[in-house]
Amino acid sequence: MPRSRHPVLAAILWGGFVAGTLDIGAASLISGYSPMVILKYVAGGVLGKGSLAGGPAEAALGMVLQWAMSLLIAAIFVLIVGRRVAATRQWPVWGVAYGVVVFFVMNYVVMPLSALQKVPHFSVFSFIANFAAMLLFGWIIALFTRNKLAG
Repeated sequence: MPRSRHPVLAAILWGGFVAGTLDIGAASLISGYSPMVILKYVAGGVLGKGSLAGGPAEAALGMVLQWAMSLLIAAIFVLIVGRRVAATRQWPVWGVAYGVVVFFVMNYVVMPLSALQKVPHFSVFSFIANFAAMLLFGWIIALFTRNKLAG
């Protein structure tokens, strides 16, 4: 990837958009629902259960919300530990560790406080699959942080 004049912004944008988009695909694979349904669930975080009966507008809102949250998550990582991550060969460990934090915050803080007020249903498969997806999410953010900020 070419060097950016604004590497911090580039790391946030690339990490957030890529991780956020792939997260929708992972959620679709894990749940068996189409990406459109997953996006309506995301929109349900602000609209409530009515979003599930909605159409393309609710799915589009879900995508915007997904990207906004992913960019925020990426920005927190890049701004707090970005330079440190870029300066070390252990960037994958930083990313996976951040994925652990993201998993617990999203599942046990954000989702219960959303308009859906959903606490994740526990099963071994769903826990492991969703946990692995968040490890990948954090790893992707760390990858772009390393690539954009390493100098």
